Amino acid sequence: MSIEAELKAVVRDPEGLLKALEERYGPGRAEVYRDTYYDAPDGALTGADRELRIRTVHGPEDTRTVLTYKGARVDEASGSKPEAETLVENAEAAHGIVQGLGFVPRIRFEKRCRNYEFTEAGRRLFATLVRVPEIDGTFIELETEASMDDLSQALSVVHSVLASLGINDTDLTIEQYTDAVSAARP
Repeated sequence: MSIEAELKAVVRDPEGLLKALEERYGPGRAEVYRDTYYDAPDGALTGADRELRIRTVHGPEDTRTVLTYKGARVDEASGSKPEAETLVENAEAAHGIVQGLGFVPRIRFEKRCRNYEFTEAGRRLFATLVRVPEIDGTFIELETEASMDDLSQALSVVHSVLASLGINDTDLTIEQYTDAVSAARP
């Protein structure tokens, strides 16, 4: 399983960052993610820092659903995790299968995203500007695929790109959206 080498940051100047991304990487792709995170009834996945998610992505030209499993963090500073994901043909069936296996919905929420794909230092990168209606702020996620052997180098490239976009180390966060949304709900 490959590792999602990712850094996430709070964006202090969303309009300025959007302009920089568009100038550098072209027009982004606006999409809305509808995420459902599942867990065992006893919370075993969350307790072991693992995630099981079904995400339906609504874009301007298509809608697709992705099933994702994330293992426990392999890098505490970045929160990077092993990740396996696959497209599913039928979202309703995917939810039915996961629930049929005994998993229960833990939390559902929406992310409004603008996505950019590009290559830097020989690595395919994926940048996402994120707004979650239930929490304050705009975030940027920047990720690339890595193995354990090159995780440090991959994170170095991610960090360098963020710095070139004006994102400082003090802006970095490992807080998960699931936790932030849970805390924002009554």
